[in-house]
Amino acid sequence: MRRDLGFWGLTGIGFSNIVGSGWLFAAMYAAQTAGPAALLSWVGAGLLCGLVALVMIELGASRPEGGGTVRWPLFANGRLVGTLVGWSVLLSVGGTAAEISAIMQYTAHYLPGLYNGHTLTLAGLALACGLSVLLTALNWFAVKLFARLNTLVSIFKIAVPIATVLALIASGWHSGRLTDHGGFAPYGYVACLTALAGGGIVYSVNGFQAPLDFSGETHKPRRTLPWAVLAGIGLALLMYLALQVAYLFTVPEHLLGGGWKGVSFDSPFGQLALILNLHWLSSLLYADAVLSPGGSAYVGVAIDARHTYALAKNGTIPRYFMKVDEGSGMPRRALVINLVVIVLFLLPFGGWQDIVSVMGDMYLLIYAASAVAVAVFRTGPGGTAGWVPGLRWIAPLSFVVASEFVYWSGWQHLRLALPLVLAGVLLFLWMRRPGARVIEDDGAGPRRSLGAELRIGAWLVVYLVGLTVLSWLGTFKGSGHLPAPYDSLAVAAAALAVFFWAVRSGVGQLTAAPQPAG
Repeated sequence: MRRDLGFWGLTGIGFSNIVGSGWLFAAMYAAQTAGPAALLSWVGAGLLCGLVALVMIELGASRPEGGGTVRWPLFANGRLVGTLVGWSVLLSVGGTAAEISAIMQYTAHYLPGLYNGHTLTLAGLALACGLSVLLTALNWFAVKLFARLNTLVSIFKIAVPIATVLALIASGWHSGRLTDHGGFAPYGYVACLTALAGGGIVYSVNGFQAPLDFSGETHKPRRTLPWAVLAGIGLALLMYLALQVAYLFTVPEHLLGGGWKGVSFDSPFGQLALILNLHWLSSLLYADAVLSPGGSAYVGVAIDARHTYALAKNGTIPRYFMKVDEGSGMPRRALVINLVVIVLFLLPFGGWQDIVSVMGDMYLLIYAASAVAVAVFRTGPGGTAGWVPGLRWIAPLSFVVASEFVYWSGWQHLRLALPLVLAGVLLFLWMRRPGARVIEDDGAGPRRSLGAELRIGAWLVVYLVGLTVLSWLGTFKGSGHLPAPYDSLAVAAAALAVFFWAVRSGVGQLTAAPQPAG
């Protein structure tokens, strides 16, 4: 692949991947969940994502590779872990389908026949499939063209939220909102944790790792990647905080009779602009409601292609999809298979919320696997001082953070998402069936027996089963048998135990069969 990307191109990729449909809804849902204390949720999410990002930066700077987030777990923990993480990544392509579905739902403001209030109509599905083809076509050419187009989209995505904040504050500011209507935390400070998932905050800030998936196509990645990832997080967090403040201080007083939980809009900022007689802003917002998810879907298609390329390199899917076009430097066959997967996700779900509720948490598992990988690489054979100081404590802490993010998503989501990921064990066993084609150059070292691979990767299976059980026992839409805050403490304790088990297992297999440096 060609190393054509620089700081601004990577920052644009990160910011555009973070800012999708979430900014149009998260401020309202976060306020409904936590009231003005939602501001703390945004700050907490930014700090936690920054912590996880340091792990991803270390991996991207020290081991740059296209689709690295799929490759690193394979190198560090063997083929079972590589297959499970790769399977969850393949399923998370549904996130791109969710953004495309969001575009259709917003476009229904002008073309009502696209959405019936719950799912996309046949016309909506047809247009969504057409948009999927268009986004694939735009990613078909050289990565330089991708970066330039994405940078232009990112500029517009920054300008519209800024205009929204300034226009709303200038037109309808109400003082005292941080203490009126039940106080700063009318539903308690525990609601700040609930808002991370239930308010859409985690979904809104997710995607900051996008530049790392282009580390194999970056000019001077060790210098460029860290600042690009952190700049993307910082810009997005500032924007979300400004939007949350604008929402809190400009909702008309007569709508707050039932408190923040009683304020509900189908299109929060668009309808708020209409109430305040800002018709020009409403029109702009409905236009951006198509562009913002479109920008995220555009980046998502590119990232999914890198992941599929890496999955083929791992041997999880046929090597046929690993082919990179010599003229453009793009993995075009990977783009095609992802187009098929996106369309398949659109057909059975057809609605933004339905897709996100099942697929939104799967990518968080990559953060956990990456935290283990960075610790294995640092302490295993040939370990170096590293690029990020303090990783000795950052890695286990980020593993716990990722685990809590998954847990806080709630039982109603995890009861479907985690069993789907565990189905990857069946894929692994099928790949290891007698007579299956053996791939010797997948990067995970010499072939091991099935029993050895199961022992090396058993920690991830136990981790997923444990999260599922704790989610059912806990208070985040679970049975409540394990009360708060003991449920979150139990998740943290279990995550720490699994982390050290996983690192010991990974270092053991590297010691037995050292891995290549990159």
